[in-house]
Amino acid sequence: MEFAEVVRRRRMVRNYDPDRPVPPEVLERLLEHALRAPSAGFSQGWGFLVLESPEDRELFWTASTPEGGGTGRWLTGMRRAPLIVVPHGNRSVYLERYAEPDKGWADRSTDRWPVPYWYVDTGFAALLMMLTAVDEGLGSCFFGIPPQRLRSYREAFGVPDAYHPIGALTIGYRAPDHRSPSLRRGRRPVDEVVRRGRWS
Repeated sequence: MEFAEVVRRRRMVRNYDPDRPVPPEVLERLLEHALRAPSAGFSQGWGFLVLESPEDRELFWTASTPEGGGTGRWLTGMRRAPLIVVPHGNRSVYLERYAEPDKGWADRSTDRWPVPYWYVDTGFAALLMMLTAVDEGLGSCFFGIPPQRLRSYREAFGVPDAYHPIGALTIGYRAPDHRSPSLRRGRRPVDEVVRRGRWS
């Protein structure tokens, strides 16, 4: 598939065919492509939790879904995904990398960072997985883990404190889906979001 087509076809898929698992070789390509993401100082301070078994996926939804969160259409379709990948960023990897002699930030202060690149870079990696999914004929959806469920998520999967989930990805073969009502807003035109030379 041409890259431009991959970009055009990418969308948030919220319903999956539960009877079609992601082939192992496709999962490996998803992960290999994630590792090609850029990272500040080539720190690569990310970690990916891959959940394939029905038991692990069920544990994820139990641990991460707010109590009383309901079983609405969104959750019903998302729970059918045969694969969940949770990308995590690790701030300490970046602080240690930038304390090395070629960078010289020995104080390891987060004040030196204009934005938390440990999250930005992990987001790049997640997007590469999403684009790879499209290229492989799959769909995906990126969504957040509610803050009040982070502790139960961590406990369920033994996630070390240094690793912070930036969200989660469901991945699988698309099933008939409902368009998000948010799409009625339309895509903002280029001239509304791009400034050339000066902001005003």
